Amino acid sequence: MHLRNEVLARYRTIAIVGLSPRPDRPSHEVAQYMQAHGYRIIPVNPAVAGTTILGEHCYATLPEAAAALAVSNVDIEIVDCFRKSEDIGPIVDEAIAIAANCLWMQLGITEPAAAARAEHAGLIVVMDRCIKLDHMEMIRAN
Repeated sequence: MHLRNEVLARYRTIAIVGLSPRPDRPSHEVAQYMQAHGYRIIPVNPAVAGTTILGEHCYATLPEAAAALAVSNVDIEIVDCFRKSEDIGPIVDEAIAIAANCLWMQLGITEPAAAARAEHAGLIVVMDRCIKLDHMEMIRAN
């Protein structure tokens, strides 16, 4: 079993950093798909913080989301990044601070130094992969 499949089988709460409220955006399509397959989606986007995306409250930052969810004993397990590669560093710092289990960088996003920092802190790192496509592949294989 691929490590990606283990992550998808084990962890069910995904903070999507850069989730757009626009249905025509890839981040929205991916989030909607994952939600339809039983994952809890936590929108993180400072531009639309305080609104609702896919029925979930949108937060400005990962620490803000983690603090709000902690009240209900919910942990952010996967941090899925829809941001440019050069924006990944601060997201990694936040993912480490909230003790996420996995940092997932979507297709086209690579930041080896940030990935190394995340791995050093104990996070599983997936880089340059689409979580939706990997989930679809996992379903087909089973």
